[in-house]
Amino acid sequence: MGHPVNVLRLLFSQVTDILTVMEKTIVKIFRKQARDYADIAYQMYKSEGKFTPISYKDAYADAVDFAGGLLSLGVVRGDHIGLISDNRWEWEHADMGIMAIGAVDVPRGCDATPGDLSYILSFAECKNVIVENSTQIKKILALREELPDVVRLISFEEPGDKDEALAKEAGVELLSFADVIKKGKVWNASHPDAVEAEIDKGDWDDVVTIIFTSGTTGQPKGVMLSNGNFITQLDEVDERIYLYPGDRGILVLPVWHAYQRAVEYVVMSQAATLCYSKPIGAILLSDLKALNPQVLPAVPRVFEAVYDGIYRQMRKTGGIVYLLFRFFVRVALIHSKIDRVLFDKTARFGIDKRWLQWPGFVIPWLVLYPIKLLGGVLVFRKIRKMLGTGFRAGVPGGGALPPNVDKFFWAIGLKLSEGYGMTETAPIISVRPIKAPVFGTVGSPIRGISARVVDITTGKDIGRGKKGVLQVKGGTVMKGYYKRPDLTAAAIDENGWFNTGDLAKLTRHGEIQLCGRAKDTIVQLGGENVEPLPIEMKIQESRFVQTAVVVGNDQRYLAALIVPVKEEVEEFAKDSGLEYKSYKDLLRLPEIMHLIENEVGLRINAKNGFKMYERINKIALLEKPFEVGVELSAKQEIMRYKINELYSGEIKKLFK
Repeated sequence: MGHPVNVLRLLFSQVTDILTVMEKTIVKIFRKQARDYADIAYQMYKSEGKFTPISYKDAYADAVDFAGGLLSLGVVRGDHIGLISDNRWEWEHADMGIMAIGAVDVPRGCDATPGDLSYILSFAECKNVIVENSTQIKKILALREELPDVVRLISFEEPGDKDEALAKEAGVELLSFADVIKKGKVWNASHPDAVEAEIDKGDWDDVVTIIFTSGTTGQPKGVMLSNGNFITQLDEVDERIYLYPGDRGILVLPVWHAYQRAVEYVVMSQAATLCYSKPIGAILLSDLKALNPQVLPAVPRVFEAVYDGIYRQMRKTGGIVYLLFRFFVRVALIHSKIDRVLFDKTARFGIDKRWLQWPGFVIPWLVLYPIKLLGGVLVFRKIRKMLGTGFRAGVPGGGALPPNVDKFFWAIGLKLSEGYGMTETAPIISVRPIKAPVFGTVGSPIRGISARVVDITTGKDIGRGKKGVLQVKGGTVMKGYYKRPDLTAAAIDENGWFNTGDLAKLTRHGEIQLCGRAKDTIVQLGGENVEPLPIEMKIQESRFVQTAVVVGNDQRYLAALIVPVKEEVEEFAKDSGLEYKSYKDLLRLPEIMHLIENEVGLRINAKNGFKMYERINKIALLEKPFEVGVELSAKQEIMRYKINELYSGEIKKLFK
């Protein structure tokens, strides 16, 4: 144990370190990391097919020069700066440079529609807008009449002659990112302490970003997030998702999204490395092999794609290899389920006398364990190697992780630390720790956040083990919606409780188990309330189904819009000898309709825990996969209001 005085000194030192970190702004933490870990890679980006590192020292120098450049252009503390770009290394330097002088970024991706950009940039009163390339320059300039406040565009990529001519005609100054860096170097040389002085002025409560929600329910709302909102997360998330200096996190999320922002700061605060890839199967797998990262934060669809890809490859391989794969997966799934029960790794509600299950489970656990180990040597090790030899965990967030995907990765020895949060909570509310995950939950709330479940009608706390609406309060909860005090008051009550709108239960140990979205609840004519998400996730376990959307509000029964997996359906048609002219014609064949109906029926039934009124009576097959910005939000969640608009005709036919 050591001398008591030394133990007390150590404890005092640790508490002091935590408080010191909690008092800093994001850019102050970045400055400290640049000093303490100067030569460690802050970023790695792909250039000419190879990954190029940028050190903490060089990245910080760039950020300071960009900050100086903004000051030389007349940007002042509190100014709002549009930041319209997809993932690239310059984004981080611009972000840190903006925060360094106390300005506020208003980010969005390149897939933003002209309507969204017009609304967001004008509503946020942005005079300066950073854009990624020529396409975005043209998009903004085309909105000149709707954006009279915009006086300057700064492009990450060098503008072309046509861009400069268009900007001149519109009366907008056009600079490259490199131009601003050069201006900053000159300005900082004559004002050597100015940027550092601005950094020192930064405060915990300063708003650093206004992120407009992607609009799953309609018009975007500007969420104001502060230094303190983001830093509150670092206190414990750095323990649950732990990294060491020089470790690598591979990033595929939209850079402007709150989840990605939090990931960046979690990686940076541990002096690890941000590595940029794309959520495209072949590219991501290649980059995983090249980078050998420790963590992969991503939306659930990325892990679903890996899961589907593994099964698809095994089916194509066929023969004894596929039979062995299926056998070992089955054994591993059973053993993992027993293991979770025996060692308290699964959600528990109330007093369940778990100890009574030990005698019946210990022998099966012992019998299956060596078989699972053999599967690990013969099969699972090769799968794990696909994600790199140093892989520690995947971190799914931004949507619900399908239970079958979670079970599979758990069984083969790949950890998924599922997290949960919202843009309004910067965004992390909870996350399963890598070292002690609890299945069926998204972990307990992080330090600094309290959670409760309230009755959906009365708003009263109903305690643990009962389903209701989840409310949270604490340091990650937003400052409010920009220029919308009415919406802020509707979301956060007088005691600081933020209504997430999510249905949930709290386990006996305080972990959160999500049960769907309150606004998505389908109310049938008979008065039954149905949560569509569990039904949809179960249907999507079929290898023939890519996406399922359950509909049936104010109807006598449920139906579903289904996007099949084209490759699997075509392979079935080939094996069955079906003739067709086009994929559209194929989906109209009664054999295909019967196939998908059977797949749905096999999964949505009483055996799997579904009630009679939760069964799917009719389906409609959709030819086109859902797209981000059309049916899906930026984090690839279904925008149900858009589905109802786009497929109103198909939905009406389902209830005739």
